[in-house]
Amino acid sequence: MTDPAKQVLIVPGKIYNSLPLSHFLLALAVVIVWGTNFVVIRIALDYLPPLSFAALRFTFALLPAVFFLKRPDVPWWHLIAYGVLIGVGQFGLLYLAMGHEISPGLASLVVQTHVFFFLILAIWLESEPIVLMQLPALALALAGGVVIARQSDGDASILGLIMTLGAALSWACGNLVARRSGRINMLAYVVWASMFSVPPLIALSMWFEGPDRVLAGIEQASPGAWAAVLWQSAGNTMFGYAAWGWLLARHPAGRVVPLALAVPVFGMGASALILGESLPVWKLLAAGLILAGLALNLFVTAFAKPKEGA
Repeated sequence: MTDPAKQVLIVPGKIYNSLPLSHFLLALAVVIVWGTNFVVIRIALDYLPPLSFAALRFTFALLPAVFFLKRPDVPWWHLIAYGVLIGVGQFGLLYLAMGHEISPGLASLVVQTHVFFFLILAIWLESEPIVLMQLPALALALAGGVVIARQSDGDASILGLIMTLGAALSWACGNLVARRSGRINMLAYVVWASMFSVPPLIALSMWFEGPDRVLAGIEQASPGAWAAVLWQSAGNTMFGYAAWGWLLARHPAGRVVPLALAVPVFGMGASALILGESLPVWKLLAAGLILAGLALNLFVTAFAKPKEGA
């Protein structure tokens, strides 16, 4: 029998396996948090060195919550892999890139290539089904990204782009590990996995940034910088990644992951409101293309042709 979580089926007048409204709204909330997150990161990086900032983020995600949440019933290697991939691979690289090598708006775009990395990995490693019309939908969203990239005016170096792409790949791999863990308490999963993010981040911070620079950053950090650290821990890590992992455990990648393509839209909006970034016509055009791609993807996954014998 076909696993209903893996099939796309339509009968006239009825839609099966479309994303439930409550699940869609949860995914949208995560996307909004992740979009505004790039402005928050920029504020904190004005005071804290990138790797020590990442270490603080995951320390506050770990403590004190780890003492109140039971360890998820998953192999230790799942927690280790997720903690290293998300903590060091994604955010260590992203914070380093955003320190000097890439602007917040462009980072919010480039890191969304995790969508494509994840879909490719899911198809390759897990035989994830894909609806043919998802390809032009993703191409439309990618066209919006190309508009932004062509107008970046030197907002990113080659090194910054490479590090941000590495962060995106690590994010995709982390999501794949989380989905293989099944339907578990994702908040507990994220908290316990942070145990394996903190030590390597502290070690890398001490090695590359040095104790003096780290201590100076902590001493000079403003209340806004500490609020940014707490927002990263509670809003982005504990809520965002727990909710995203929960959704990925219940739906095919093609239904959930493309929603993250809207992150740059919210990123640009937050940057305009908080940092005073301008919103010229080309940015609005790019946002429109990305949203059109998302809408097309959601419709084609809901109204796909039934498989023979389904």
